[in-house]
Amino acid sequence: MKLGDELSRHRAIKKVAVTLPDGEHLNFSPGQHNLLLKQVIEEFLPRFGQGCQVLYVGDTADKFLFMNRPILNALHFFELSHEELPDIIAFDPSRNWLFLIEAVHSSGTVSEIRMLELKRLTQSCPSEIIFVTAFLSKRDFRKWAAEIAWETEVWIADNPDHLIHFNGDKFLGPHKI
Repeated sequence: MKLGDELSRHRAIKKVAVTLPDGEHLNFSPGQHNLLLKQVIEEFLPRFGQGCQVLYVGDTADKFLFMNRPILNALHFFELSHEELPDIIAFDPSRNWLFLIEAVHSSGTVSEIRMLELKRLTQSCPSEIIFVTAFLSKRDFRKWAAEIAWETEVWIADNPDHLIHFNGDKFLGPHKI
């Protein structure tokens, strides 16, 4: 073994394997937050963002783990710095929708203030913006419900086929049972 290899002390740390909609594979560092990111990419996007391209994903250990700068630049997305970015950015070119998704484990809902910040940062973007807050469970959602902004969406991983709409009149109406 080379001295450099011996001194680097590489460890075999388990990673969270994630497959993007285009089939590309990423490895996230372990942890609850990254497990939720995996669920958003592999469960939420196929259900509610069919055909989306993931443009950005920030791992807890590597905030710039995946980024498609050419498409973000083409969408006139703001200058990217990790403090301002949501956890996931996905683009649906067929509907011209840009999903800005916050995955909440210990902080970070799309609150009224956060939504205003993101709106300012995306003011030059020609796409329609969809704000989503994602949770692992209803229990986690209950802890943060009071902070979620109106006119946003909530997705809960343990009930993946449903969304909670914080925008009343847009979806008000009877449901066929």
